[in-house]
Amino acid sequence: MKSSVTRRRFLSTASAAGLGLGLSAFSTPNARASANGRLRVLSIGTIGTIGGTDRQTIAGHPAAEITGLCDIDENALARAAEDHPDAFRCKDYRVAFDQHLDEFDAVIVAVPDHGHATMMLTAMAHDKHVYGQKPLVHQLEELEMIERALRAKPNLVTQMGNQRMAGAGRRRALEILRQGRLGKLIEVYAWVDSPSPGNAYFNYENVLRELPEAPPHIDWDLWLGPAPEMSFHDALVPMKWRSWWEFGTNGLGDWGCHLLDILFLAFDELRSPFSVTTESERPAGPVFHVSPVKATMKYRVTSDHFASDVLPIHFYDRGVKPTAEEMRVGEVPEGGNVTVIVGEKGTLAIDAQGQGNVWTDGEAIDTRRIDGMPEFPPLNHWHAWVDNCLGTPTELHAPFHLATRMTEASIIGAKASRFPNQELLWDRSNLTFTNHREATETLVRREYRAGFAPPSF
Repeated sequence: MKSSVTRRRFLSTASAAGLGLGLSAFSTPNARASANGRLRVLSIGTIGTIGGTDRQTIAGHPAAEITGLCDIDENALARAAEDHPDAFRCKDYRVAFDQHLDEFDAVIVAVPDHGHATMMLTAMAHDKHVYGQKPLVHQLEELEMIERALRAKPNLVTQMGNQRMAGAGRRRALEILRQGRLGKLIEVYAWVDSPSPGNAYFNYENVLRELPEAPPHIDWDLWLGPAPEMSFHDALVPMKWRSWWEFGTNGLGDWGCHLLDILFLAFDELRSPFSVTTESERPAGPVFHVSPVKATMKYRVTSDHFASDVLPIHFYDRGVKPTAEEMRVGEVPEGGNVTVIVGEKGTLAIDAQGQGNVWTDGEAIDTRRIDGMPEFPPLNHWHAWVDNCLGTPTELHAPFHLATRMTEASIIGAKASRFPNQELLWDRSNLTFTNHREATETLVRREYRAGFAPPSF
């Protein structure tokens, strides 16, 4: 099944800047709410793993409405249309921008990781506010693409989907860090319990069950988007793509932005790691990521917030954990998705939902019992984005200029697992692993399929 918009027709709306959209093609001011004071939203990825939640929660804002629906799955599109019968519908996101540009002010991007950058950057090039799912991008080079777009479009409102940060528990943990309750930081640990056997998001069966064609309700060409052509595989759609090298970022990428967010929100000086080392029994291959894996990213730091000039972040997947002694706690914290931040005066251990303790001198104090904390009134993560799009400043915890740093820490370890048990020296400014040419050629960027390249900024 092929897309309903041809490459020639789509590119006729853009300048001749490679296969992307040239900025000169768009001279409209940054997006605002429609004339009736409502935010009109295009939902790309209407059901999926979290697309339905994103769409329905944003639609629940009294000043937001879903005016467009886009999904490569006709069944998902039909289900979403039951909630929004007046919204336009299309399978190809390019059709939405080619034929319906004046019908929406903002875009939700809730698709597999490999499609994030092309869709979000297309929206930004057309002056649309963006709510994009995590991790923000799939390729390291795409971090730079997003940051260039932000510089070109400074008035757009962006938000990454780390909804757990809106909870009082994680906001309290952030305040603990900002107040310096742990003293100077020494190192950071985080772990996830996925991919685990039977997990609905991952597929590590190394028997590739290729089928001659996709089911009639799936547009496989559009699902692949910027990724290389391959035969349809029934374990990919709708959601077991995270373990595949070309499409997902494995357990680390899946959870990193939920676990490391407080660190990057608290300390602006954590810009980009200069080093990444992974430990695993074998390297990731061309089809699947590898698991279990431990990734250590090192950041150069110079402020009084840190005990030395290097802060290591140790990130584990599939239930591998550090010892209590390493974390300076009385016992290893329970939970499958946990962040542990070690300081000279204490250790903060917190799960993804925001429940946790501060350990001091071998004793644990529930973060809810720590004195001197402000009140944390309820905050709707999705509605905060809508409010800001409509011009009402509300607390945002993952605008894209912060989300790029969270995402880099989340995905660089998954990428580096192609070359385990060796230190890769990373130069973000030049998008190069300075000591490893093959890593630079393998881990940094992709060749986009014709018609699916992101816009140039």
